Amino acid sequence: MNQKPVIQLDELSKVYTVSEREAGLLASMRSIVKRKTRDVQAVDRISFSVSEGEIVGFLGPNGAGKTTTLKMLSGLLHPTGGSATVLGYRPWERNRDYLRRMTLVMGQRNQLVWDIPVIDTFELNRAVYRIPEPEYQRTVDELTELLDLAPLLRKPTRNLSLGERMKCEIAAALLHRPSVLFLDEPTIGLDVTMQRRIRQFITDYNQRSSATVLLTSHYMADVEALCQRVLVIHHGNLLYDGQLSGLADRFAPFKTVEVELHNGAGDRQLAQYGEVMAQSEGRIMLRVPRVDTASVTGRLLAELDVSDLTVQDPPIEDVIEHVFSQSPSPLDAPESQKDQSE
Repeated sequence: MNQKPVIQLDELSKVYTVSEREAGLLASMRSIVKRKTRDVQAVDRISFSVSEGEIVGFLGPNGAGKTTTLKMLSGLLHPTGGSATVLGYRPWERNRDYLRRMTLVMGQRNQLVWDIPVIDTFELNRAVYRIPEPEYQRTVDELTELLDLAPLLRKPTRNLSLGERMKCEIAAALLHRPSVLFLDEPTIGLDVTMQRRIRQFITDYNQRSSATVLLTSHYMADVEALCQRVLVIHHGNLLYDGQLSGLADRFAPFKTVEVELHNGAGDRQLAQYGEVMAQSEGRIMLRVPRVDTASVTGRLLAELDVSDLTVQDPPIEDVIEHVFSQSPSPLDAPESQKDQSE
């Protein structure tokens, strides 16, 4: 059965007009009379859809257009072209019913009131969203248990560590139980333990509420733990829309072959089989062109005394880095849209 997408983008674009001038007093005075500007294409006609309950990773380097896209979807920015709907609403119209059903968490922006206790910010949000008192109290109790907030609620925000503040930021953003979450770097700057706890919380919230989540993160551990599907954006263009596991098949031109030899590597000329990435105590890791993998493994088994051999796709971080460095052409047909709702 076909299901209407929760998030739908059709050739959504955003162009910024920015001022430019050279250094110096004379250039500054000239800019008063005639200002020089140029257009920057932050988002370039991207299209994709996200279904209810999906957690989708939105990947790209700094300046790729990720945050601009999330700001348009949350109603903070108007697009230059194209269209988008979330839950059937056009976000930039800032319909009250829409704002009650979505939330935006930006890891680099403080949404809590700095000088008052966290619980007072929660109360302020309750009033803004007009949450009935019994429902509010149940939600606060649930979030307090899930995120271990009890020791933090009475502290002013300024006295919290970064990890403590991020837990409270996420809780504050979920008090009205939104059905769509836009998460922009929710674990940035956190230690490994706190990142893991935030990831587990997002998973639990998604399972309990069937919330739809669009997540940006530079930590690939976040993406691998939470997302089966990813969108890759670069220079404002959508480069990939599909399963995380399919990234390597599409973009990585090589595989990693790890070989263990019975009698050690010795002085063998291993570079003839591929690029030697690591070598120690009879174990060799080679980077081999994807198209040559079968022939290289055959040669290794025939010519060397091999006790173990494994062939793997490269780490996802390496694949993503390759995508950004090569800057492939924009996506023509998102493979995730094929049979997505079956």
